[in-house]
Amino acid sequence: MASSEVDQKFLGKAAKAVEHENPLLASVLYKILGLSINLSHQLVKAKKQRRPDGTPTSAQLDLSFHIIWLSREGLVLLEQYVVPMVGAYTELKVLAYKLRASFYHIFVLFHNTPPVSSMGVNTPDPQNTPQSRLDKGKGVATDDGGAPSSAKPSRNFEGGPVGPPPGFGPESPSAFLLKPGDYLPIAHQYFKDAAELADKILWGSHSLRLSVKTEYAAFLYECVHDFEGSRKLAKETVAQVYDATEGIDNDMFNDACELVTVLGKMMKRGLNSSNKNPASSTGSQPPARTEQGEPSAPPGMI
Repeated sequence: MASSEVDQKFLGKAAKAVEHENPLLASVLYKILGLSINLSHQLVKAKKQRRPDGTPTSAQLDLSFHIIWLSREGLVLLEQYVVPMVGAYTELKVLAYKLRASFYHIFVLFHNTPPVSSMGVNTPDPQNTPQSRLDKGKGVATDDGGAPSSAKPSRNFEGGPVGPPPGFGPESPSAFLLKPGDYLPIAHQYFKDAAELADKILWGSHSLRLSVKTEYAAFLYECVHDFEGSRKLAKETVAQVYDATEGIDNDMFNDACELVTVLGKMMKRGLNSSNKNPASSTGSQPPARTEQGEPSAPPGMI
């Protein structure tokens, strides 16, 4: 995400192509390219440092802050200088739409409220306050010096603990970088926009189109938790590649082969457990399958 090696190739080619006619656009594309390469390294590092219990260390928090900051700066450059200028271009327009979705994908993974992934900074639970833990103490001491009793006082209090007013409760540790909120709906919409644009102006085996669909499938699986939808998208994209009749050069062919391999794996994500179910070899009804854990991410993504 933000970006894959395929996206970085197209960023470099686009920046080179517009250097003479639009130096400002070219300079911004080069900046986004450098930022994206840095961001890709940080994302791989964050994946390796992820702990099973999801509790971030101080180093992981710093890394998450860096990732969120890089994504925020990249999005600002993209929306202010690139998206308004790409109307006359084909591949660059698809790339700009895809990168915008990718930056929001990172916000969803690392900064979303409520959290949808174990990758990001945990948002404190507003209910986890001293008042909400009153009933978890040692109880009320008795007057006769006996052991504390778990019985509640005789006075009857109505209602529960009073929480802080809106806007004054606990917030995400990364709130100083980016406004807390639910970025999932807007990220999903941007992925839909990028996928529709790619379908409209790029052929089925185009590597940039495959890059859009690959990350969209990953987003559906990891953030939306639409596991079947992710597998369906991957399957349809692979089928469209084989149906394409347009010619491509060797470099795009190699990128397309790599992305098709990734999509082939994504078609089977979460289905491995069903193959090990002994009930499948008998006539009994197997138990309902649940998605467990997070499978390994495709290259350049989390």
